[in-house]
Formats: sequence, C-alpha cells, structure tokens
Amino acid sequence: MAHYKVEQDDWLIAYLKYLLFVFNFFFWVGGAAVLAVGVWTLVEKSGYLSVLASSTFAASAYILIFAGALVMLTGFLGFSAIIREDRSCLSTYFCLLLVIFLVELVAGVLAHVYYQRLSDELKQHLTQTLSENYGQPGASEITTSVDRLQQDFKCCGSNSSADWQHSAYILSREAEGRRVPDSCCKTVVPRCGLRAHPSNIYKVEGGCITKLEQFLANHLLLMGAVGIGVACLQTCGMVLTCCLHRRLQLHFH
Repeated sequence: MAHYKVEQDDWLIAYLKYLLFVFNFFFWVGGAAVLAVGVWTLVEKSGYLSVLASSTFAASAYILIFAGALVMLTGFLGFSAIIREDRSCLSTYFCLLLVIFLVELVAGVLAHVYYQRLSDELKQHLTQTLSENYGQPGASEITTSVDRLQQDFKCCGSNSSADWQHSAYILSREAEGRRVPDSCCKTVVPRCGLRAHPSNIYKVEGGCITKLEQFLANHLLLMGAVGIGVACLQTCGMVLTCCLHRRLQLHFH
C-alpha cells in the first residue's frame, strides 16, 4: 500500500511539473508580449506623448516594460525551480508571480482612470497647445509632435482647421501669411499652408482630437487585454505552484 502511495505521489508530481512547465512557457511568451507592447508604445508612439497634459499614458507603458522584463526573468526562475524540484525556488517563484500580478493591476487601474478622463484632457489641452505653444521658442518638441500628429492622422486643428485662426503662431510674423501650418497640407511643401482649401489641407470632421482619442483608446485597450491575459496565466501559475510545492513537501516528509 505504501509503495502504491509513493507511485501515486510520483505520478501527481510529474503531472503537476508538466502542467507548470507548459504554463511557464506561455507565461514567458506573455511577458515578452507585455514588454514588446510597452517598448512599442514609447518608441513608436512617443511623438504624441508631449501633446498630452498628464504622464499617465507614459507611466502605464513604463510599468508594462518593467512587468514584462520581470515576467521573463521570473519565467527562467520557474523553469529552474520545476526541473530541480527546489521548494525554496518555487516559493520565490510564487512571490514574484504575486508581485507581477500587483504591478499589472496598478498599470490596469492607471489605464482605466486615464481612459475615463481621456476625452476631457484632449479637448482642453490639445486646443490650448495649438493656440499657445505651437511654433513658439523653446517648444520645438511640441511643434514636432503636433506636425507629426496632423500628418499621421491626416487631420488639421484640434476640432477643425478653423482652430488655427486663434493660434499665436499663425498670428505671428514667423507664419509668413500661412492660414494653417504646412503639416495640415495633403502634400507638404514649403508654405503650402497659405491656401486653406479642402483640396489642399485636411478638413476632417472632429479634427485631430477625434483621431487621437480613438488611437489612445485602442492602445489602452490593447495594453489592458495583454495585461489581463498575462494576469489570468499568473493566477493559474500560482495555483499550480502551490499544489506542486505542497506535493513536494508531503513527498519528502
């Protein structure tokens, strides 16, 4: 009977190790995905961050990068703990899974809070940026961001191209008579902003606010979906880790 129980314990431990190994592989891949989304947000989309009033969007991306890197390192620890059947490593692995879960929870809360106030922030801040900061001395980063925004999203002005009529840049001598910045033009050539005709500039209903709001909402949704997916894997991993740790404890006692 005792021999049967030992064989049963060995089988259960092997089964749990296999499940945890498979989980850990997908967990590691999920960590790589989280890291990739965070890096992509900062590298590819950083040009839009300076036109936002708060740093919440960037903070969420930094947290994702940290969580993704931690997930990948934790994954390596998990493989080592499973192969060696080391209970202390399994305990550390469990604690790291819990830490990562909490980090991702914070990122998710930040993304949700930011999503709730996204529309109001864009309406207030983007209009103010275009009228007061664009083309001004010491605001080259903002100017570049707005130009890229208008070209990437094929839009002109915060709500419409008429917003530029109140811009400090357009009213200044530096504008050289332009009615809109050259980045509003469908084909950008020097001083093309002199002619604000629909055949020459983008006349998108809703302006850049609508386009940027949709872009950020979609991106926050992607960040949230990846985070939730990895969090679900973590929950399974923590349960499996506890089961394997308990089985090993009983087996060696």
